[in-house]
Amino acid sequence: MSLSTSLNIAKSALSFVSLETSVLSRNIAGASDENYVRRDLNPLSLAGGGVQPSLISRASNGALLRQYVDSTSVSAKQQALVDGLNWLHQTVANPELGQAPTEKLAALESALTLYAESPNDPARANTVMVRANELALSLNNSSTAIIETRQKADGDMAASVDKVNQLLADFEIVNTKIVRANETRTDASEAYDQRDSILKQLAEEMGIRTIQRENDDIAIYTDSGVTLFEKHPRSVVFAPTNGFSPTTAGEVVYVDGVAVTGSNAALPIKAGRLAGLAELRDVATVTYQTQIDELARGVIETFAETDPGSPPTLPALTGLFTYSGGPALPASGAHYVGLASEISINPAVDPAQGGSVDLIRDGGINGGAYLQNTTGAAGFNDNILAQIEALSGTRSFDSSAQSTTNDSITGFAAASVAWIGQTRATAQQDADFQATLKAHTEVTLSNATGVNVDEEMANLLELERAFEASARLISAIDQMYATLLQAAG
Repeated sequence: MSLSTSLNIAKSALSFVSLETSVLSRNIAGASDENYVRRDLNPLSLAGGGVQPSLISRASNGALLRQYVDSTSVSAKQQALVDGLNWLHQTVANPELGQAPTEKLAALESALTLYAESPNDPARANTVMVRANELALSLNNSSTAIIETRQKADGDMAASVDKVNQLLADFEIVNTKIVRANETRTDASEAYDQRDSILKQLAEEMGIRTIQRENDDIAIYTDSGVTLFEKHPRSVVFAPTNGFSPTTAGEVVYVDGVAVTGSNAALPIKAGRLAGLAELRDVATVTYQTQIDELARGVIETFAETDPGSPPTLPALTGLFTYSGGPALPASGAHYVGLASEISINPAVDPAQGGSVDLIRDGGINGGAYLQNTTGAAGFNDNILAQIEALSGTRSFDSSAQSTTNDSITGFAAASVAWIGQTRATAQQDADFQATLKAHTEVTLSNATGVNVDEEMANLLELERAFEASARLISAIDQMYATLLQAAG
């Protein structure tokens, strides 16, 4: 081997070591970035000896990345649902706080029981009125909390849509960089990292699928098949609702003109934060609203006034509790949307509104025709006992409440508490499982494509020794050339 050949080999080795050191340094610097993918510089052997660097490669793993993206979407959906249900539970459905309608209903029953023992005691009569008012307020507050949960979910959906549109715009920029880099065979490692990061963030908002095309161009679709990005981003549109009421439906999300949320969606998305928020706003909270409304209707029916005549000829009318449609009762067995927001104690029994608490004992809230205590006896408790008995009487409830359809008012209230508790627990279990699966996939992906600092430092030491060997070889060749020149001179 000639000295010139040896020198070229040594110089090419030094050049390769220099570039490889730069790559390893970038790896170490990017070790703390979860979106950084390890780079490798592969040597290309030269015909005359020596090496030269080929293009920098990334330790990417498409299968693991797709698995991570999928687990991210499902986990985000479950967490969005859990967060809303947890807030509802802590606000109005937690029995431990004593503010749930079930607790207030039990307190009213206890007050009635004590009143029945001393029907001539005005203090006990006033306690019944206070407990009845607390029950009505609890139902009002429950309905308000549900409305606020739906309003917040709607606002979060709007924020999610804005984020999706921004991510798609960012994706177009980096995707174009990658396509052009592959056309010109230049390094696009940073752009690849950015694109993977955008895909991960996008997956948090909605379930996605990707298709890889020529020059690593990527097209993105929702998990239901609607185009999100193909050369250019497609519009994602959502009109937030400014004010919610129990009857408000809420708008749907459109992707490229196709509805992807809502009961009538042609291609509904199945995962992602948007899907979870839509389910919270349009399904879980709506079902709970129905239960609270049905509970309010049951309360009004339970304490309704009936004609004491034999046979009765007058219709049953609102008694201790009323609503905007009183004194007529709501339709039996049918959901009156928003009734929990309207229920209140009857002004006729509230002294603060000019009423008399004695009407709880005597009847006649709707006039003399409904009077039960016709003799005016102070010890009369038949009407109170009838109200207590009515609490355990079976009545019909709308099946849309997804609870018992034939039950007592106390039984239905307990079933409602059990429903939201079970729904929340199931959602939490699913969220925990999906979070664990996501974490496991993330670790697996990181092990396959991330940076191990210890390994990179060990590689740097190897390069240092290679650099020293090449430098010594060049020094030896230099001395040989010097000796030859001296001898020739």
